[in-house]
Amino acid sequence: MSMMKKKPHRDELIGLQILHGLVFRHHSRRRRFPLFSACLLLLFVVVLFLSPPVSDHTGHRRLILDTSFNNRVGIHINAEKENVFRVPRSGGIIGRDVWTSNQSNLFCGCSNAGNDFRPAVMKTEPRRYLLIATSGGLNQQRTGIVDAVVAAYILNATLVVPKLDQKSFWKDASNFSEIFNVGWFIKYLAKDVRIVSQLPETAGRVITTRSPRKCNKKCYETRIVPIYQRKRVQAVQLTKFDYRLSNRLDMDLQKLRCRVNYHALRFTSPILDMGMKLSQRMRAKSSQYVALHLRYEPDMLAFSGCYYGGGVKETKELASIRKRWKTLHAKNPEKERRHGKCPLTPEEVGLMLRALGFGNDVHIYVASGEVYGGEETLAPLKALFPNIHTKETLASKEELAEFQSYSSRMAALDFIVCDESDVFVANNNGNMAKILAGKRRYSGHKPTIRPNAKKLYRLFNNRHNMTWHDFASQIRTFQVGFMGEPNEVKPGRGEFHEHPLPCICQKRGDSARRGNELDRNNESNEEDEEQDLSETEYAEEDRVMPSRRDSGLRSSDQPELDEILSD
Repeated sequence: MSMMKKKPHRDELIGLQILHGLVFRHHSRRRRFPLFSACLLLLFVVVLFLSPPVSDHTGHRRLILDTSFNNRVGIHINAEKENVFRVPRSGGIIGRDVWTSNQSNLFCGCSNAGNDFRPAVMKTEPRRYLLIATSGGLNQQRTGIVDAVVAAYILNATLVVPKLDQKSFWKDASNFSEIFNVGWFIKYLAKDVRIVSQLPETAGRVITTRSPRKCNKKCYETRIVPIYQRKRVQAVQLTKFDYRLSNRLDMDLQKLRCRVNYHALRFTSPILDMGMKLSQRMRAKSSQYVALHLRYEPDMLAFSGCYYGGGVKETKELASIRKRWKTLHAKNPEKERRHGKCPLTPEEVGLMLRALGFGNDVHIYVASGEVYGGEETLAPLKALFPNIHTKETLASKEELAEFQSYSSRMAALDFIVCDESDVFVANNNGNMAKILAGKRRYSGHKPTIRPNAKKLYRLFNNRHNMTWHDFASQIRTFQVGFMGEPNEVKPGRGEFHEHPLPCICQKRGDSARRGNELDRNNESNEEDEEQDLSETEYAEEDRVMPSRRDSGLRSSDQPELDEILSD
């Protein structure tokens, strides 16, 4: 107890000793200690005890003595630095359930065709075929497949099962049927679009072209339909087919997109079984878990043009990787980070999650390839959340052997575990993040967190100058509009795959519930009753609140660089 009483007055005692020394030195020629000096000393002690300590911005106590003996001599005393930014082990009480989305029970997915939607049997031309060559990694190709079905519908054409990109950065030799259940794909969409596994030999020559990016219905009708009308042309192939369809289509075409993405595209049994097994193993460790798409691989950091404090070594390594893209312009790392275009570091992701209310007992599944910096980079995240898991820690080498050599199949496993999670965290705005965000909204607005990187950047830089309470409070404020809640963007805004608003209905009593059940029965009546499985920068006005802008990387703005942002 005596020690505790002495500690708060440590600085005062030190100051007393210093003043005593000054007074003693000034009167060293005198043998007696004068009454004047004793009074001055007593007054100084009283002032010290009644005045709060002064701290400078570095956290060191600063004590300035103004005496008549040395013309305002400044004496700096470095005491033990105050640790005002102390990260708690628990998430604390934040006034809401971190595992659920507010008002999500008021909305449901609804993608049934409308009464005016003409079925395939009524509109498909008998000798007109559309071939699609997708581009990029798994999730970028997925957007191409979804839009290919809609393009075929617009063109009144029979769709040939899309060809997957096998020559991109990802170098995955898998074909469509090795990733997706092709039989289910054809069968589920039979009423909407006629689909065949391969082009008939009688179709004749194939004209290869490329549609403009974000081409709308009229665009396809004026640019592609005339090609079919030429003599003896029955088949047209559209290459590099990603983001070749407009975000703004009529309601029925948007709902067709949703039927393809959230119902028709189903992974093959080996992928589905392994993905569900990984998710179940996460559930065995904890009834609820968070999935984090970290996206902190060397290629991603190099492409972003950001800097993460690794000195000359980091600068040289990432600059070397950037040489892969000849058209990639040099970027100002500070500017990119200031504008919110850099992924958060693993430590920053961990701090954000703690501030949002997740304690250190939470289990996190990390969907990621090679993390730049390896275990050293992950160490701060693991210090905050010790229960970190990956495909490799949940499954044996033997179990992953059939997927290990195929990047798309490995990405598909991550997709399933992330989709099955209670909370999904996307550390960038790439294709996987957008598709999962949209799918989770369609499936009941399951919580989906995307860092508001532009606002968080300044906060992370200044965190050591504030208390944890203030830091966490600002984190929660900045993340409003980035948590997967309903109505986070205005109708008609945002990228469709992330915000499929035409396919989300607000429930209205019993009639809405019955409509939702009918929508679900559209699939459950089929013979196959397997479970459904089902990368955009916003303008300032796109968000409901102007302050809720996100400036993530956007693959669709630079066609030649798309593939690196696929997952």
